[in-house]
Amino acid sequence: MIRHRYPAAAMAANLETLHLADLHARAAQLGIPGYRLLRRERLVAAISQDEGTERDRDARPDRERLEEAETEGVTGVLEVTPQRYGFLRFGGLEAQADDVYVSASQIRRCELRSGDQVAGPARAPRRGERHRALIHVDRVNGGEPPTEKRPAFEDLTPVLPKRRVGLGDSSDVLTRAVDLLTPLALGQRVLVVAAPRSGRTTLLRSIASAIGQQEALELIVVLIDERPEEATAWAEALPESEVISATADLPPEDQVRVAELALERGRRIAEAGRDAVMVVDSLSRLAVASSSVAGGGRASDVAEVKGVFGSGRELGEEGAGSMTVIATVVAGAEDDGAAERAVVTTESSLITLDPELAAAGVFPALRAAKCRISNEDALRDADELASVRRLRSLLADLDSVEAANLLRGRIEGSASNAELLASL
Repeated sequence: MIRHRYPAAAMAANLETLHLADLHARAAQLGIPGYRLLRRERLVAAISQDEGTERDRDARPDRERLEEAETEGVTGVLEVTPQRYGFLRFGGLEAQADDVYVSASQIRRCELRSGDQVAGPARAPRRGERHRALIHVDRVNGGEPPTEKRPAFEDLTPVLPKRRVGLGDSSDVLTRAVDLLTPLALGQRVLVVAAPRSGRTTLLRSIASAIGQQEALELIVVLIDERPEEATAWAEALPESEVISATADLPPEDQVRVAELALERGRRIAEAGRDAVMVVDSLSRLAVASSSVAGGGRASDVAEVKGVFGSGRELGEEGAGSMTVIATVVAGAEDDGAAERAVVTTESSLITLDPELAAAGVFPALRAAKCRISNEDALRDADELASVRRLRSLLADLDSVEAANLLRGRIEGSASNAELLASL
């Protein structure tokens, strides 16, 4: 059987001759949401786009060689729009001219969600189309397209974090200091409280670099309202990791959208049974962007922040993974502390940076007395826990400068944190 190509313009012309009731029936069959509210020309365009993609998919066995010549294999992160069609986003997750359109029928058939990593062949845009279009779905999150109902992140059971991420053998003083005071575990919500020029970027890059070296963990760095050159520096420091930059030149609604899509990507990784670690700098700037989108209101900004930070969790079901969130709040930011107030009682680990120590050149600029962690007895054995408590007792008797100098001296004088604690 010979199948013919249907240019978008020809399909649209044929659709123009149909009665509105027939257009509604066809739109319902394709699963186009809200079709009864669309103007006729927009309805025709939506049907034409979906049917064109469907014909390409169905015709694949009959023109495989032609497809290879006219298509390009792509892999991107899916963003589903309120209208239920979507786009594959690429580096940085920003909307770009080369994004790939994914039809509502493909999304429905493969049960795709925002944040899914989708791979397949894409064809060039036809006349009247702005974007390339995905012909069919080959892979979803690295595996075959799902054939059974998928677990939803919000329906999976959160449990206490118990799988520790080993940072104690790092050669970096700051990373080892964090491991001593607030050990990192998969599924934690780590809140970093920082003032400007207190060394938060240095801290985050140190932790992110150590995490990025562990192949089993999938690192996502999300920068909100950051300077473009700073985003470049992050990408250069972590060439093997996913650095997503909602830079300062983007409008607030795009900054919020990029952050939401990055969050959905992390959730899909956890649903698939893998371990995602998302570093967010900062929740304060996300609150400001969200407030701007909401017209200056306060309800939306904290809801966005709470949604991002609250997604940190270890998942208890067999085969599920984890989502770890390491996020900063910045003192003196334009959100007037709204982000910190929204999440400060929900963290499982708190790291406090001291700007006075940083200004004085004292390193690591951690305020040891204001660093804390929950569920510590599940992360350390009895001997290690006893040694850590002795170390904290030593630091508690000193002022912040003396405590930081003692901590650094102990770290530099030992090959690992295990050796340091054994000496106490």
